[in-house]
Amino acid sequence: MSDDYDHGRRDGLRLALALLAAEEAKWAALLGESPSWRTNAIREVRHKTLQVAQKRVQTVLNRLMPKNDKAMNSELASALDKLGL
Repeated sequence: MSDDYDHGRRDGLRLALALLAAEEAKWAALLGESPSWRTNAIREVRHKTLQVAQKRVQTVLNRLMPKNDKAMNSELASALDKLGL
């Protein structure tokens, strides 16, 4: 049961990474588009915040990965390739 629980946690973190990547792409497209400097500044802060959140989730995911399991590394690599990271 512990392996299933850990696998579920990793899947949840991968889902969180996918959502953060989608949000980051949305805000990246809007950077500098507004004539208002304040709106552009807020967009830059949101974009940077999403990048930091992605990095933190990736760090947690790496800590949950088993050290000696090669299959999990390929699983992680394929999930990251789908996200474009």
